[in-house]
Amino acid sequence: MNGVSRKQKKQLKTLAAMRDSQIDFSDAAEVQDWSRAVVGKFYRPIKKSLTIRIDADVLAWLKGQGRGYQTRINQLLRAAMEGRSRRRRA
Repeated sequence: MNGVSRKQKKQLKTLAAMRDSQIDFSDAAEVQDWSRAVVGKFYRPIKKSLTIRIDADVLAWLKGQGRGYQTRINQLLRAAMEGRSRRRRA
């Protein structure tokens, strides 16, 4: 742990040894507005490499939006997947 003092290391070790029920969270602010939360900020799904055939005009449109066209493809597919699973649950 770089940049952490000995005192902080000792406090962290003590906290790690405690059960959740023993930790006093009374001074911690409760987060109620999650509208600015970033999905996947700390969790990164496993990526799989594959070959995919896409119409040339679709690929040109994706690439025309700048760098990161593969990420955009993944975002579009994820949105479609999540939208479909929401419709099935309703």
